[in-house]
Amino acid sequence: MNEIFSVIMPVFNSEKTVSDSINSILAQTYSDFKLYIINDSSTDTSKDIILSFNDERIVYLETSENSGVAYARNLGIRNCTGIYISFLDSDDLWLPNKLEYQLAKLQTGYDVVCSNYFTFNNESDFTLRKSPTIITYSSMLKSNFIGNLTGTYNANSIGKIFQKKIGHEDYVMWLEILQKSGKAFCIQEPLAKYRISNNSLSSNKLKAIKWQWSIYRNELNLSISKSLYYFLHYLLNALKKRR
Repeated sequence: MNEIFSVIMPVFNSEKTVSDSINSILAQTYSDFKLYIINDSSTDTSKDIILSFNDERIVYLETSENSGVAYARNLGIRNCTGIYISFLDSDDLWLPNKLEYQLAKLQTGYDVVCSNYFTFNNESDFTLRKSPTIITYSSMLKSNFIGNLTGTYNANSIGKIFQKKIGHEDYVMWLEILQKSGKAFCIQEPLAKYRISNNSLSSNKLKAIKWQWSIYRNELNLSISKSLYYFLHYLLNALKKRR
């Protein structure tokens, strides 16, 4: 019997954090899921740590060479069999009731559900990231309101959506999903924790800005005027998030 939730976790050299990330999924109050862990040719002890878990809900996959996060996630998406697809990176965390709360909302008819979440540098420094309760495609063009670690979508209704190997690959994926679903529901309770590290996108604002402009112009093929309109909103929303 196929699982209800498929959880996709790419891993590359995450020996310091992957155990906590896996445990945060295994500790979910709703247990009908499979966790697809894709080891993207790690060179540290990540593989040994992953294989040390003895849980039949874990599906281990690996790449033949380091291919990047989009490729790793796509490998998991291709192999998963659940109704709903969710994501967690190997340095982030879920709170225990994440899947339970989202399933309840999915069962009311929404095909895409996300939640608010915390960002943190360490376990004593948390910042709440909030999004509108209803997120549309148009509003997503103004800011990435779906944190990838919180989003889940109905693959039976929408189909499997794969990621492109570009900057903001998760954002482009959620845009495509919203084009098909029409809207997403954001649970206002924080249900996950996003770790900000020196290597995370949140720590490199200039790179994020360049990627965002490239998405408007090169991926979505928006006109200069529309690109400027949405880009201005993107910058304003970025400033609001830093408050």
